[in-house]
Amino acid sequence: MKVPLFFLLVFLVSCSSDDADSDETPSPSSVSMYYPPTTGSTWETQSITSLGWNQNAVQPLKDFLNEKHTKSFMILVNGRIVMEEYFDGHNASAEWEWNSAGKTLVATTTGIAQEKGLLNIHNKVSDYLGTAWTSMPLEKENLIAVRHLLTMTAGNDETKQYMIQANITYVADAGTRWAYSNIFQKLMDVIGNASSKPFETYFNDQLKNKIGMDGYWNYGTIYTIFHSTTRSMARFGLLALNKGKWNTEQIINENFFNESISTSQNLNPSYGYLWWLNGKARFMIPGEQTVYQGYLIPNAPADMYAAMGANDQRIYVIPSRKMVIIRMGNASDPSNPDFAISGFDEMLWDKINAVIN
Repeated sequence: MKVPLFFLLVFLVSCSSDDADSDETPSPSSVSMYYPPTTGSTWETQSITSLGWNQNAVQPLKDFLNEKHTKSFMILVNGRIVMEEYFDGHNASAEWEWNSAGKTLVATTTGIAQEKGLLNIHNKVSDYLGTAWTSMPLEKENLIAVRHLLTMTAGNDETKQYMIQANITYVADAGTRWAYSNIFQKLMDVIGNASSKPFETYFNDQLKNKIGMDGYWNYGTIYTIFHSTTRSMARFGLLALNKGKWNTEQIINENFFNESISTSQNLNPSYGYLWWLNGKARFMIPGEQTVYQGYLIPNAPADMYAAMGANDQRIYVIPSRKMVIIRMGNASDPSNPDFAISGFDEMLWDKINAVIN
C-alpha cells in the first residue's frame, strides 16, 4: 500500500523533532526526585556529562578542595550523586563533625516537636525549663521565647559560649539584638523536657532514623556537636531541598520549614531559624555587630540556603538547581578556623560555578 506523501513528510518531521529533543540535556526540574533507601549503601548516581557540565573544570575543583584541607565533598542533583570525593585518608564510612552546621538539625527537630503539639515556639522558654535558667533579671528572662533561641536574638552575652546558667547574662532585651552564640543548645533542653525524653532519643526517633542517617551527638563542655558520615549529611541536605519531605512522608511541617529558610528578624536578614540565607540585601556574621551590605556569598545562587559550621563544614541547598552540596573537613585557612562564615565560600563557588555553568 502506498503511503500518501503528506503523511510521510509529517512522519519524517516528527522523527527529526524527537531526535533533536533526545540530544538535549534534561533540565533538573524535569527529572524525578530520588531518595536513597534508608538502609544499605545503594544510592543512584548521575554523570557530569549527562548534565552538560564542564568536565574540564572538575580536576581544578578537586585540586582546590585538596589544597584547602577538605575531607569530603559531594554534589547531589535531584537526589542522585554527581560527585563524591574523599581526601586525606577520609572515606565513605568515616565520621566527621558538623560543628555549627548541626544547629539546623536542632531547628528541624524543634519544628517536629511543635507539629506534634509538644511545644510552641512563641511560648516563653521558661514554660519548658522553669525560671532562673539564665542569670538575667526575671523580667528580662521572661522576654525570651523559644523563637528567640532559633533566631539568635535571645539578648544574651555571646562572648560566653559555655551555656550554663551563670553564663547566660543580659545584654539586650530579647528580639532587639542579633548575636551568634551557643544559645541554641537550650533548644535541646526545651525539646527534651517537652517530649519527656532525652533530646538525642527524640531526635533519633523523629528525624535521624526516618531518613536513614547515622551519627551521634558529642556533648562537650562548651560545644555540643553532631558527627556523621558525609552521606548522612547529604541525606539531611536532601530533606532540606524537599522542604522537609522524605519520599512520601512529610518529616517536618512544610510551613515551619519555609519559615526556617526565610528571614526571621530584621536585624540580620540573612538568618532564618539557624539556617543561613543567601540573596538578601545585608548580613551579619558571628563575633561582630557590623552589618555588611550585599549577599552573604555573592557568587553563589541567590536562592541558596545553607548550614554552616566552623572549619568550613557546609551544606549548600540550591532549589533552582535541585542541588545539594556537602563539604566536610579541616579549616580551609588554619589561621581562621572558628567562624561559621569565611572567604572560603566565595573561592569554592568560583570552582563550583566553573563546573556547573
